[in-house]
Amino acid sequence: MPRPRPDSPAPPPQRQRILVVDDDADMLRLLSLRLRAAGYDVATAASAEAALAHFDLERPQLVLSDVRLPGRDGLALFDELRARCPALPVILMTAHGTIPDAVEATAKGVFTYLTKPFDGRALLEQIDQALALAAPAALPAQADSRWRSEIISRSGRMADLLAEAYMVAQSDASVLLLGESGTGKELLARAIHRASPRAGKPFVAINCGAIPEALLESELFGHVKGAFTDAVSHHKGLFQAADGGTLLLDEIGDMPPALQVKLLRVLQERAVRPVGSSQSQPVDVRIISATHRDLEAAMAAGQFREDLYYRLHVVTLTLPTLAERREDIPLLANHFLDQLARKYDRKLSGFSPEALKALTTAPWPGNVRQLYNAVEQVCALSTTPLVPLSLVQRALRVPGAQVLSLAEARQRFEREYLVGLLKMTDGHVADAARLAQRNRTEFYRLLQKHQLTPAHFKPEGPTEPVADERQD
Repeated sequence: MPRPRPDSPAPPPQRQRILVVDDDADMLRLLSLRLRAAGYDVATAASAEAALAHFDLERPQLVLSDVRLPGRDGLALFDELRARCPALPVILMTAHGTIPDAVEATAKGVFTYLTKPFDGRALLEQIDQALALAAPAALPAQADSRWRSEIISRSGRMADLLAEAYMVAQSDASVLLLGESGTGKELLARAIHRASPRAGKPFVAINCGAIPEALLESELFGHVKGAFTDAVSHHKGLFQAADGGTLLLDEIGDMPPALQVKLLRVLQERAVRPVGSSQSQPVDVRIISATHRDLEAAMAAGQFREDLYYRLHVVTLTLPTLAERREDIPLLANHFLDQLARKYDRKLSGFSPEALKALTTAPWPGNVRQLYNAVEQVCALSTTPLVPLSLVQRALRVPGAQVLSLAEARQRFEREYLVGLLKMTDGHVADAARLAQRNRTEFYRLLQKHQLTPAHFKPEGPTEPVADERQD
């Protein structure tokens, strides 16, 4: 075989093929000219049937289709394409009358929809984005997509993460999941379990920060009858419950130091010793841990054991924030709306384009969990099938409510009440105590408790400590 000459030009890169489907011949011609001018290889079809026939002959990298087609419409075409090639990006073109149908389709996985008439530059930007997102490495061909069915995404960032998670699932290595609260760490842990050889065995999860330290050891390792006052029977721990399967240790960064030592021993010996027992019991468990904390900073502060850290983070996967995967927001929002509409028996078809844009551009500090809560609010309040912008804006304006404990609320009220009395009496303790219907000694104790100095409220402003004024 002759070798190519060193000065031979490199072969031109293969152009990406787009299949355009529209029964309007003028629109087909216009779109073909515009896309070819942008460097794409373009094929056309005037019906869904013709598009499917072309797809069987030569698969395109993207399909651009009108919603209104003769016979089978664009939504039915999308369903068929999705069944044949789940990763193929599809963009729908729609007139105003079919916006609800197009919006509903985004919940099923349509990349986006464009309302006619649309700007040519906007069309090219959406196509570029769709092709870029379809480019990341796909999951291995043998992967059954059901393992990740709970994770709704089409972003390149998540595609890379899921491809990595699938490979990790085939081994028995411990996995550490990092990410902000609300990013879906438990969903990813469940997906890894379903993709693993342990899928037929239990998946057990525990939040290490939500259980008091006195109970956490018993929950994890179990206890025998009589081990402590309330131990009226033998109790199997979560390690034993997950035997053969997977145990998720959520918020592992909040685990008390004393329990970190015992957990490390279990991981090293692959055996647990129930509280009150002298016998260890072997367990076969795959550990996935998760945290939103910076464990390296916790180690530096002496709050997390270094040896345990290296046991847990054989493989580390970091979940992106919702702001880092904005292309998933329309898909997630419509998915949640569909779920909640069925749950509450509401007839909702989707979001208006303006509402969807507002959702997509919002900051989402609470990530996917916050998005779900916002969608639940608009689902409860919407009086029309298509959720309007006003309801989404209302949901987005709601600040994250600071929930105080009863004790904290009392403390805050008590301090504000005392400050108000001191302002009213210009710092005269006797008058303030009289208004509060308390004796001066008790009133002074309250002021000291809240670190309030009466002299700071006097018009002349001298600074004398609370204890001195009591001698006046």
